[in-house]
Amino acid sequence: MLLRFILFWATNSLSLWVASVLFPSLLRFDDYGALAISGLLFGIVNSLLKPPVVLLTLPLTVLTLGLFLVVINASLLLLVAWLVPGFHIDTFGRGLLLAIFVSVFSFLLNRVLRDRR
Repeated sequence: MLLRFILFWATNSLSLWVASVLFPSLLRFDDYGALAISGLLFGIVNSLLKPPVVLLTLPLTVLTLGLFLVVINASLLLLVAWLVPGFHIDTFGRGLLLAIFVSVFSFLLNRVLRDRR
């Protein structure tokens, strides 16, 4: 259980770090502490807040053929950036781009880690 939690936290943190390295104009971290806290909080927000938000916006998500999920992911990422000092995303548009990248990168990273188990 603890190993799973650490792996989950590391995956989120790695995804955010890679995004900050590849897209330094879209987001930045003041230090590695902000990155670690952001990875942890992003995982918690995705685990606790995302399911009810997705459920509440299900009609809109169905109407947009699932594209509204990107808006939800961007909103949650911006919430984490707002809550964590030292984690900066300037605009909602940048948040959308980052949400797409972080989602795809996390998915691929989880696939690779799952295949190795």
